[in-house]
Amino acid sequence: MSGKSRILIADDEPHIRRILQFLLENEGFEVELAEDGQQAVEKVAQWRPELVLLDVMMPHLDGFAVLQGIRGNFETAHTPVIMLTAKGELEDKVKGLEGGANDYLIKPFDHAELVLRVRNLLNSQRWEREANPLTGLPGNRAIERETLLRIESGVPFAFMYIDIDRFKSFNDYYGFRKGDEAISFLADILRTCSHTYGSQQDFIGHVGGDDFVMITLPDCAETLGRRIIENFDTGVARLHEAEDFQRGYLELKSRSGETTRFLLITLTIALVGDAQGRFEHQAALSDTMAELKRYGKTMQSSVMVRDRRAGGGLPECVVGAGAVDETQDDPEQ
Repeated sequence: MSGKSRILIADDEPHIRRILQFLLENEGFEVELAEDGQQAVEKVAQWRPELVLLDVMMPHLDGFAVLQGIRGNFETAHTPVIMLTAKGELEDKVKGLEGGANDYLIKPFDHAELVLRVRNLLNSQRWEREANPLTGLPGNRAIERETLLRIESGVPFAFMYIDIDRFKSFNDYYGFRKGDEAISFLADILRTCSHTYGSQQDFIGHVGGDDFVMITLPDCAETLGRRIIENFDTGVARLHEAEDFQRGYLELKSRSGETTRFLLITLTIALVGDAQGRFEHQAALSDTMAELKRYGKTMQSSVMVRDRRAGGGLPECVVGAGAVDETQDDPEQ
């Protein structure tokens, strides 16, 4: 099977079909054609396109009827549809959008705009399919694609790996519902801080569990990390019971009856502030992030650590440089 995205063009005008086919195939898409509404219904069912460009005025079945059929079948209900029409009346636009169309273009359309809308809609659908169901953030496949894209682009970027310290103990102590609350709490902080202190090019991904990544611009990275930790530490009290928070630790009993104390949850951020040009592939970046993360987790408090590009040596603590007190009974980080 081809790795290209499949697009069905349904239009009764031959020259429109040819133009769209030429345009989209040149952009790397796989294209199938339908010259009327009935053909469109059949090809949607048989070929399963990832997006449909659907003319409104067609013989046998018009575009609205085809759209109704697409949305009425559970196997094709989420297929993105862009309606095409020579008319500019608001009534037609509203009818198409109410029927479940994702977008609308009026003929004659600008070629660059059409390709951009097609790509945006396909990307949006792909991210939605791959998103983590708890946070709605892109998952591992999207993270891998985005990281590779940044490495290959030649554009400067910073990479952060963010996770919650002692999350397993927290989850065991309070239960999965409270654990999900902590994960959602961190995801909201990442979104808010990116919007306020980051850039429009920021990417936030949810690796799984309590682990996240953020890709941003080098000039934004340190401020972002500081604000993320500040917001997490300010709000973390509400994730714990008041008595536990005031005491400063959780007590868990093993099956043998032994009691173990765990410090309250904190945050570790591993930061490579100037990642562009330093890593030829994702594995090398992942190794660096893992090293930084291990070092950060030797701290008791929330911490952001970054690598020392020049001179090597231990990573540098940018925020929260408290060292571990080995007398504390806190085996899990």
